[in-house]
Amino acid sequence: MVGSTVPTIPRFQNPPDGVIRAILSQPQRIAVVGCSPDPSRDSHRIARLLIDKGHSVVPVHPGATEILERRCYPSLRSIPEPIDMIDIFRRADQVGPIVDEAIAIGVQIIWMQLGVIDAAAALRAQAAGLTVIMDRCPAIEYGRLFP
Repeated sequence: MVGSTVPTIPRFQNPPDGVIRAILSQPQRIAVVGCSPDPSRDSHRIARLLIDKGHSVVPVHPGATEILERRCYPSLRSIPEPIDMIDIFRRADQVGPIVDEAIAIGVQIIWMQLGVIDAAAALRAQAAGLTVIMDRCPAIEYGRLFP
């Protein structure tokens, strides 16, 4: 049909390197959703790395009371202090409700780990004004952006 336009479907894009560098270089209060008490798990190791880089880490795991010598909370809503960023270590099919909860409590940054991909949730968060990083790992980004 002449003159008709095909609607464009929004596609998710990670922010530019400068934004990611700024996020990682400024101390943030980060809730690590799915943080494991097991030191051999990636979520535990990344939470430790974030602490070592100067961030304040709040573990979120419904089955634990303390991880990395920090009080652990069962959900984002149960954390009494404001959170700047969440780092999600959950399966992609569980991300949507976590993102919705993050939006509701005023989180500004959502980070989804390698392999954690939910474009619909990411676009929803971006539409709400949040910065979203998806399918990336802070450890890799530190090595890449801060050689």
